[in-house]
Amino acid sequence: MQLDGLLSALGQTGAFQSLLESIEKRRPLAGQQILRSARPYVAAALSRYLNRPVLFITDRVERAYNITEQLPVWMPNREITRFLEPSAAFYERTPWSEEVLRSRLNTLGMWFHYEKGASPPFVVTSTQALMQKTLPVREFRVGSRKLRVGQRQDPEKLMRLWLDLGYEAASIVAQPGQFSRRGGIVDVFPATESVPVRIEFFGDEIESMRRFDAATQRSLERVEALTFSPTREALPKYAPRVAAQLADWFMSQTIDDEATSLRPDYESLQQGSPFPALEFYLPWLYDQPASLLDYLPHNVLVLVEDWQNLHDSIAHQEEQALALREEKIRLNTLPADAPLAYHTWDALAERLESFQTLYLGQAETPAIGQQSEIGALFIPGQRFGGQIRLVLDHLRQLRRSAEQAVTVTRQAEHLALLWSEASSYIPPVEDIRTLDDLGLTSFVQGELGEGWVMQGKKALHLLTDAEIFGWKRPEPRRHQRPKAVTPEMAFADLELGDYVVHVEFGIGRFAGLLRRTVEGQDREFLKLEYAEGDTLFVPIHQAERVTRYVGSDGAAPPKLHRLGTQEWIQVRKKASEAAEAYAKELLELYAKRSVARGYAFNPDTPWQHELEASFPYVETDDQLQAIREVKQDMEAPQPMDRLICGDVGFGKTEIAVRAAFKAVMDGKQVAVLVPTTILAQQHYQTFTERMVNFPIKVEIISRFRTEGEQDAVIKALEDGTVDIVIGTHRLLSQDVKFKDLGLLVIDEEQRFGITHKEQLKKLRANIDILTLTATPIPRTLYLSVTGLRDISIIQTAPEERLPVATHVGSYDENLVRQAILREVERGGQVFFVHNRVRSIKAIARQLENLVPEATFAVAHGQLNEHQLERVMRDFSHGDYDVLISTSIIESGLDIPNANTIIIDRADWFGLAELYQLRGRVGRSANQAYAYFFHLPTSKLTDEARSRLETIGEETQLGAGLSIAMRDLEIRGAGDILGRRQSGHIAAVGFHLYTRLLAQAIQKYKNRDTGKKEVPPPTSLIIDLPLPTYIPPEYIEDTALRIQLYRRLADLHEIQQVKEMETELTDRFGPIPRAVECLLYQLQVKILASRARATAVVIEQSKIAIKLPYLGQVDRERLQVELGSGVRVSRTAIFIDRDDDEAKWMVMLLEVLERLGREALTVVE
Repeated sequence: MQLDGLLSALGQTGAFQSLLESIEKRRPLAGQQILRSARPYVAAALSRYLNRPVLFITDRVERAYNITEQLPVWMPNREITRFLEPSAAFYERTPWSEEVLRSRLNTLGMWFHYEKGASPPFVVTSTQALMQKTLPVREFRVGSRKLRVGQRQDPEKLMRLWLDLGYEAASIVAQPGQFSRRGGIVDVFPATESVPVRIEFFGDEIESMRRFDAATQRSLERVEALTFSPTREALPKYAPRVAAQLADWFMSQTIDDEATSLRPDYESLQQGSPFPALEFYLPWLYDQPASLLDYLPHNVLVLVEDWQNLHDSIAHQEEQALALREEKIRLNTLPADAPLAYHTWDALAERLESFQTLYLGQAETPAIGQQSEIGALFIPGQRFGGQIRLVLDHLRQLRRSAEQAVTVTRQAEHLALLWSEASSYIPPVEDIRTLDDLGLTSFVQGELGEGWVMQGKKALHLLTDAEIFGWKRPEPRRHQRPKAVTPEMAFADLELGDYVVHVEFGIGRFAGLLRRTVEGQDREFLKLEYAEGDTLFVPIHQAERVTRYVGSDGAAPPKLHRLGTQEWIQVRKKASEAAEAYAKELLELYAKRSVARGYAFNPDTPWQHELEASFPYVETDDQLQAIREVKQDMEAPQPMDRLICGDVGFGKTEIAVRAAFKAVMDGKQVAVLVPTTILAQQHYQTFTERMVNFPIKVEIISRFRTEGEQDAVIKALEDGTVDIVIGTHRLLSQDVKFKDLGLLVIDEEQRFGITHKEQLKKLRANIDILTLTATPIPRTLYLSVTGLRDISIIQTAPEERLPVATHVGSYDENLVRQAILREVERGGQVFFVHNRVRSIKAIARQLENLVPEATFAVAHGQLNEHQLERVMRDFSHGDYDVLISTSIIESGLDIPNANTIIIDRADWFGLAELYQLRGRVGRSANQAYAYFFHLPTSKLTDEARSRLETIGEETQLGAGLSIAMRDLEIRGAGDILGRRQSGHIAAVGFHLYTRLLAQAIQKYKNRDTGKKEVPPPTSLIIDLPLPTYIPPEYIEDTALRIQLYRRLADLHEIQQVKEMETELTDRFGPIPRAVECLLYQLQVKILASRARATAVVIEQSKIAIKLPYLGQVDRERLQVELGSGVRVSRTAIFIDRDDDEAKWMVMLLEVLERLGREALTVVE
């Protein structure tokens, strides 16, 4: 959305012209007292007309987010940057996120490299970011270098310099601040670049430089020059000096968990190595740390929102910092003589005086200097509280008065349709680039924080969702650089000691790579260990037949099989039979449903448009697609049975709301079935709030209601006066009868018992069913069952969501206190989860003593329904700061104001539970925090440690699918396939089971369509006199070689092999002969598989291609077609092998390609 065309309206006013003149002539400037919502608009106009660099300072982090997001609407051709603040409080030893590190350096670099005449920067910052000490300008200058093609540069010296600047060596460069070297090829990801660069050296000369894609690792366009700069504000080259300075303090630490975590810091500082918490030591690294203000050019215009707010914000943060400093010095977790961790207000105010500063709100001394009239131009717009008809009447009144109105809303199309019921349709637009584009009434698809009215002869009214619906615009999400997923990452899960499944030989243990010489040729194998000391060597071209064994979390390790016995064959046969039976059952259910007759709902009504127009968020594309699919199902004559699968907080409930509304519009009743009382109450509130402007009766049946209240609801359901009912399994009782039930929504069906599921199965016969689940479905399983069950997957996070900052560690009372106070002081609330009812009151007393400033409530499942309801209601209304509870909050609870969760004894929980608990926070645009604690004295099991490491690493939005492969796959499979399948999945591993299921489904589909059945491919043996391996001299990193082997074995097209050859050359340099032969063997494998060969081996000095179907073809015809040098027998085709290796290699590929076409004719 671009609205820069509206800036001219302000530019033409006398008030604005007067302000410009005052700025240009550097007259004293008073506070402008501009309406808060109009300040981004005015700031953009100033930037356009002055064409100067601008720094916009605001007091709050959330406001800085909002300003940064709104400014591009007014300045689409300017790069708007936000100088980020670390999530760590001053004196808090919390690592800065990668995003904060890179973004801050980008901003510093932008100011440092700015030259007059270039596009002037526009930077937004908060007081917190401004106070943070940073790298001195001199250090940035010394650490910034330019490399050019043709320049002489010693690669070794270059890499030593990078290490000094905070870069880290890696085997694959995927993240900013990494570099790697492979012979004459050096990859580097400069902190200030958006993509990494591949530098090719010829000796000491830079021969070429190419950008490359971090995900594919493939080269992109060439570049002639590259500028790199420090990758951290805390440079590790000065760290040894700090280690020496703080040696006595480090040595004074007592042996507890805090000291244990500080000891690695000391060692890294001594070595001058970067480590996550290095920025904590930044105040010690430099004699005179800089601030952002030190990087500004002299001609910058500084815009400050309000002097008093700025002063108060810095004073408050100083007060907090000093309190924390005293506490940490008392605990000896901070040296007593530690330097200040921030710039004080006095220092910043003095520095600000050297720049021209304009206060958009109130200045320090309001009445001095040239008084601008620009503040009087803007007044707040009228509010309508969701009454769409009043909005439309207002717009028509403005039109009659010839006053221009621009309505910016996320529901522009819906609003335009409602406008067209009484006036000519006005198509919504996305941009207004000039005033000529502007009619009297305009609808713009987009979002802004708040509107305003600009008064004058040509009044301009800007309406937004804030005025129309009363919504506060969700604070925008920081635009994150997505974590690059390199091609090998999909295969990075095979490590020494892992349990694996070989499709022919069963469950073994991976024992690494082994190179062996076979008939004079070097080959590399995957070594697998089996029971009784048996060992299997798997040729690397068969690596796809080996998958990591995935079982349920916490289960006993699987039993290893013996080679050469019938045990594995029997296990696989049982699993295969189970998969076939299940596939048959699935297909029969699908067939029955496709011929059943249900109710076909009518198309959307105008009220449906109005409801959807009142949704206070921007729907993601996935959400919109799911909504379309649900509506199509409802309007079809067959009963709907659709599963909506989406991560926690990704908008599944809104889909249910719209489906329910659509059903009620056709006179049908809706039941929403949920697994817990708390979730029922949550949904009741959501549905009631969403439908408040419509004559729809929503009720609830749960243990929060008295028997009398429940009886009244049941009676109303039977006589049809209740439209939507939300409840637990009580809804399935015999006494609950509906007048005309049309839709059943089931939330988290897997959490209901077998009896309830049987009742649900009966309901599925003729009413529409919509099921919601937050349990991720692994992709392989989704592909197996797609088409058999209607599934919609929501994978995109809502735009305003931020990833949850996650801390995993030993229980630390000091950190618990900091976390609670941090949240409470910013007006938020905290969940504290302790999953033992018997000790929860004792924990509550401890917390009350630890944080007497906060208010606490306790909730657990053993409270009576009225107590529990009261506690949950009071907490959701903000009456308590902290809710101490068991895991009853795990599912579905949505309290956007609660943005910190602390989990005590996180080692008690499964990974799925931890993930669901973390999903309770981060539901607003504020940065959310999750703390997973275990007792300092506890000895974690390997499984618990693995779970905690995974939850700490997987912090990106939508990480559910990554986490699924560790913990949820068995559950996910059970949820979709039924519990009966779980045992078979455990017996053969998840990956092999889904492969068997896919084969079984295809088999039955082929029977139904009359298509000839294709037998599953057998194991293919390839043994050619060629060296096939990746030499360590070519790729030194063993883990990377394993990943590449597995990736190579997964190729199924000749074109993919050729692309891989190009990629390997690009990434690692010229390909050695062993790798050329490996790639050739892969081509042989692909073509031989298509030809349905069982082996390509050497027999009697010839190459033999074993084919089981040669008895079914005209061999004489085939012999003629294949020509000389080839002999066709009853079981194989033989190719002459002479001393000309290149000749027989080409001939083998040609013969296999011809046999692939022959195999097709046999199958058909």
